Amino acid sequence: MTNKLFVRFFPFLLWFPVQISILRGDLIAGLTGALVLAPKAMAYAQLSGLPLQFGLYTAFVPAILGALWGSSRQLATGPVAIISLMTAAAVMPLAMPNTEEYVGLALLLTLLVGIIQFLLGVVKLGSIVNFVSHPVILGFMNAAAIIIGLSQLDMMLGLPKGRSDFFLKDIWEMLRFLPQTHLPTLAMSLFSLGLMLAIKKISILAKPGILVVMAITTLLSALVGYEQNATCKISEIATPETGEMISMYSSFSQQISELNANAASLSGQLRQATKIHDTRAAADLRYRLDLLELDSKALEEEKDKLLHDINLLSFVRTVGGKDQAVLLHQEGKVPAGIKTDSRRWHVKRIEKGEVKLVGGGDVVGVIPLGLPSFRLPAFSLDGVLQLLSSALVIALVAFMESISMAKAIAGKAKQHIDPNQELIGQGLANIGGSFFQCYPACGSFTASAVNLQAGAKTGFAMVFNGIFIAITLLFLTSLIYHLPQAVLAANNLLAVAGLVTIQALKQTWKASRADGVVAIVTFVITLLAAPHLDKGIIVGAALSIGLYLYRTMAPRVAILGRYADGTLRDIKVNPQLATSPHVIAIRFDGSLYFANVAHFEDAVLSSVADRREAGYLLVVGDGINYLDSSGEEMLHNLLSRLHESGVEAVFSGLKKQILDVMRATGLYQLIGEDNIFATEGQALAAISRRLGETAEDDVFFDGIVAPGGHRREGNPHSFKLDS
Repeated sequence: MTNKLFVRFFPFLLWFPVQISILRGDLIAGLTGALVLAPKAMAYAQLSGLPLQFGLYTAFVPAILGALWGSSRQLATGPVAIISLMTAAAVMPLAMPNTEEYVGLALLLTLLVGIIQFLLGVVKLGSIVNFVSHPVILGFMNAAAIIIGLSQLDMMLGLPKGRSDFFLKDIWEMLRFLPQTHLPTLAMSLFSLGLMLAIKKISILAKPGILVVMAITTLLSALVGYEQNATCKISEIATPETGEMISMYSSFSQQISELNANAASLSGQLRQATKIHDTRAAADLRYRLDLLELDSKALEEEKDKLLHDINLLSFVRTVGGKDQAVLLHQEGKVPAGIKTDSRRWHVKRIEKGEVKLVGGGDVVGVIPLGLPSFRLPAFSLDGVLQLLSSALVIALVAFMESISMAKAIAGKAKQHIDPNQELIGQGLANIGGSFFQCYPACGSFTASAVNLQAGAKTGFAMVFNGIFIAITLLFLTSLIYHLPQAVLAANNLLAVAGLVTIQALKQTWKASRADGVVAIVTFVITLLAAPHLDKGIIVGAALSIGLYLYRTMAPRVAILGRYADGTLRDIKVNPQLATSPHVIAIRFDGSLYFANVAHFEDAVLSSVADRREAGYLLVVGDGINYLDSSGEEMLHNLLSRLHESGVEAVFSGLKKQILDVMRATGLYQLIGEDNIFATEGQALAAISRRLGETAEDDVFFDGIVAPGGHRREGNPHSFKLDS
């Protein structure tokens, strides 16, 4: 009992004892995951509107807590794109990004998300995941793997890619830049992919293969000068029309920032006006906020169009003397006699009047130093009320994402997932993270796939992952500065390739057309709704529930005849079966509850109407597992109608829970104890005795105990329920 209690509160005790070989594999998986996650974590922090280091903090603290108190041994908890975007959507209307107020609200949001998840786990509402069926997980897993693979293309090709609410549109826009593919980046991608595949075939290097590839490519990147960055002022752009375009883009960015600042200020005033019930002021503030939102949206659209045109441009830089300014010319528009470098440059970023240029491949670069310090979230009643609805949505979406990934991975690792424990683990990860400057975290599909592919066997992999992130923050940033982003993208692509299981989708379709439709719809919706992957899961789960209700609303009602071997079978499947003019044998393959009582009643009355001469109705109840009040009421009324029609109802094979309901409601007494039998054979024997000589010429009763207590001539086999 004591041991069970300890395991309940400290589930990571189940990892022990740990074999050295397993621990070694977890160590390698943890290091691999840390190297892959570090740059992604910083990118996701940008999506959330927080400084870069907050992404690393979220990859550190929640990763360890989620592994220690979660149920999955391979699920990697940390920052993900969807939750990062949802965090920004929740906090940006309330404060300016990268400000102290914004950080405080983000941490409060993390705390609220964690509390909601933890409480749901404690009260055991993790069973909500049971609505996410295998076809839903299968469709989601395949779509998510494709999405992640496509999301790596820009880093593997060195192309610009926008971020919008329509992922496939972003990919299509990116593919229009294919002629601008950065050849050194493409070469690095292909080289690292080939190296990974080759090392996999060498048994001694298979497990730490990604580490070897990263070491080789990092060294190669540093030696050949793979990274090439430069900065220039807008005034240093020598091509007039190009300079005007970039200047306009910078102006739009400045205007949008000012509008957002005004919106944040008005939002604060609106909260105050609402608090003191000043309805006139609140209405005016809402109107002004709507106008600001419209202006901001229009500017964003213009800005995006400009950015698309700017991304299509290539530049060259002049080579001048020591005292001469370095100017930027659009490629193909350089005046005669001006010397330029041999490198092609592209605009990477435009901010604060400066143009960031890239002429080489992207590398991990500088990672901010230092571990997260303890910091209390800025708790306030006003902040809680403003963020509560967003926190609830994020908590549920994060859980659905996490548990779907955990179940998908568990299928490959042959492990059991406890949804309630996973909720507790995710909740504690976010609660603990909120005190160490982390924004909301959940299970990461990419990191989990990398974790599994790298050979993780226990949660120690994520503990090591978090520790390596911490060590990286403190000591190792200089060593991975030159690690190409293309190598990480190639590794991610390779990691998720095995999660695309077309054969499993085909198998699901063969097993059940309905399940196949659920899997395909989930797949399509997830793909189309990206980056909002939660929509695919929600639609798939809703479709599964709808199909389940549809099936149970109209379960199979079989009119039974007698087969040559003495079994009772469905006459629709076997039309040649012997039936009786005196008895209607019917089998109901489902529970009797409010949604299908009308279907059962109609089937019974229809069969009685078709055989008006029949005096008995035998209900074979082996398939009835549940009877609710609506079903009981229907049976009461049905028995009365059958009695008025001169038909006596006989039941066989009823389960204990059905008989208990019948006894409690008086239905058992209404039917009569002499009309309830353990098997259909006993029921038919009793009906045969009651019919007496009338049954002697009925071949349906061959082999049944005759009126005198003797077995009639015919098939000697006892009756049994068959298809």
